[in-house]
Amino acid sequence: MKRIPRPSALLMAATLASAGIAANLAWAQVDAGKSSVTATARQIGVPMEGKFKKFDAAVSFDPAKLATSSAKVEIDVASFEIGDAETTKEVKGGEWFDAAKYPKAVFQSTSIKAGAAGKFEVAGKLTIKGKTVDVVVPATYRQDAASQVFDGVLPIKRTAFNIGDGEWKDTSVVADDVQIKFHIVTLARK
Repeated sequence: MKRIPRPSALLMAATLASAGIAANLAWAQVDAGKSSVTATARQIGVPMEGKFKKFDAAVSFDPAKLATSSAKVEIDVASFEIGDAETTKEVKGGEWFDAAKYPKAVFQSTSIKAGAAGKFEVAGKLTIKGKTVDVVVPATYRQDAASQVFDGVLPIKRTAFNIGDGEWKDTSVVADDVQIKFHIVTLARK
């Protein structure tokens, strides 16, 4: 019997996309030690969470100049870890992320708008496994000394990105809904 990979890994890429808005300084760098992108999905009803270990972001964010703010996030899908070596390896394979053929998941913002209660809505294009989908990423922002901090959750459908091909398209075993959570802290500008 084939081992069922955990879907969280699959949608983490989307999280990074969300993180793109989060990585916000005038072309600020992300503090990798303080930042995280995780994906949570359900496998046979049990929540499973994974984490992307490597990602880059190019963000220019000024809450007073949203029209000129932008974000681009690139996630190294081969850096995904789910906690079990065998499952992690399978998720990077062809039926899931196909990391050899599609090494990066990319989010590119198209607009950033102020939302309710200090939140922001970052519209953009999320590309995972060669499939591009329009998404809106809800995010919060706060200044922490010289760093900027962004948090949010982006719900996505794994099947929209062809994550879980073949027998894994059956969403009764691995749920279609994935929650991508991000906590992005930028490095202080020098």
